[in-house]
Amino acid sequence: MIDIGKLLCGGRSTGDALRYGTESGPDCHGNRPIEMKYASSAERRPIVVWTATRTCNLSCVHCYTDSSNIKYADELDTDEGLAMINDLADFSIPSLLFSGGEPLTRKDLFRLIEHSAGKNIRPVISTNGTLIDRENARNIKNSGVVYVGISLDGMEEVNDRFRGMKGAFSKAMKGFEHLIAVGQRVGLRLTLTKRNYTDLHKIFDFIREEKINRACFYHLVYSGRGGNLFKEDLTHAESRHAMEIIFERTAGFFESGIDVNILTVDNHTDGVYLYLKQKDTDKDRAEAIKKLLEWNGGGANSTGIGIASIDQSGNVHPDQFWQDYTFGNIRKRSFADIWLDETDPLMKGLKHKPDYIKGRCSLCIYKGMCNGSMRVRAFRTYNDPWAPDPQCYLTDQEIGLNDLKRNLLQEKNEIFPMPEEFTNVK
Repeated sequence: MIDIGKLLCGGRSTGDALRYGTESGPDCHGNRPIEMKYASSAERRPIVVWTATRTCNLSCVHCYTDSSNIKYADELDTDEGLAMINDLADFSIPSLLFSGGEPLTRKDLFRLIEHSAGKNIRPVISTNGTLIDRENARNIKNSGVVYVGISLDGMEEVNDRFRGMKGAFSKAMKGFEHLIAVGQRVGLRLTLTKRNYTDLHKIFDFIREEKINRACFYHLVYSGRGGNLFKEDLTHAESRHAMEIIFERTAGFFESGIDVNILTVDNHTDGVYLYLKQKDTDKDRAEAIKKLLEWNGGGANSTGIGIASIDQSGNVHPDQFWQDYTFGNIRKRSFADIWLDETDPLMKGLKHKPDYIKGRCSLCIYKGMCNGSMRVRAFRTYNDPWAPDPQCYLTDQEIGLNDLKRNLLQEKNEIFPMPEEFTNVK
């Protein structure tokens, strides 16, 4: 995650200790910060994304688990879920994200959340919001959830087409209202595509008007049904434009005294681009951004180190978008044993990404701030987990890739074709 408010405006959030090794501040609802601090980002225990159930009441076109409104076999039962949480607590993970599918379709969800909170694991919910009535809102608040992320993918008509259900937007809005009414910290999650990025100003207006205090803008990752959306992905020029809007509107919130946490997710290029934008206008701020991003390490300390995934059947994956690669199953081995086992070649590479990444990423002058970003996106595109991330929208000139470096890549057979529009970015 790239915390735009933190980097651009000096804001504080509960996740600062994990992302930047700095002191975390409580959020506007007084939720406790993450108190642990590390000498380096590589020392972190992972945030675990658990597909608590694959069942979902919607059918979103970009769903990374390809979920439907059916009952899936072999899901972890209540006792297995409680045992898994005990296992994760023994490994001292900081947070467990209850995801899906739609986690609120799981009847024992609040018992599992309460157990997580009791084990000093911060419970977070990722939901489509359509099932959050007044009772569920109270249960979410009372069970100890520190944050609820409700996924929207544009304003009403666009969102409903994306979600595959008319009325999904209005039901999610009711979910926001019910959570805010009980004082629950809640935020917006949106995946950027061609369908919605032109509405970014409207979305920021919506964030302001609805008093939403956190918004995460995700870059598309090719997984599940989302694997069929290559044509829906933003061009490099569109990505740059989207980031410029996000930077501008975030700064505007801070200047107006509006307390909102704006983040971008799944593309560490965003941090480098923010640094480059500030370099010409505010050198002190640019240096502060560079220092924080280098501590974080970008992709070097994300998948395989700072983020993990467990699916509905207990299989452990590199991250939530890599459901087709499994390191082991928690029914057979402890999570710690699986996560720390570098005999698996992919796990070894993920634990040491800077030594493995290839192509233009390996020679980028900002490698220490990004380190190749998303490995699963490179794998989906080139069938090579160490290839460059195709969503890097920086030009060769910006990353210092000159003719000499290109010749070196040619000699190593590490020239990977980038999207056609890349050469047209100004």
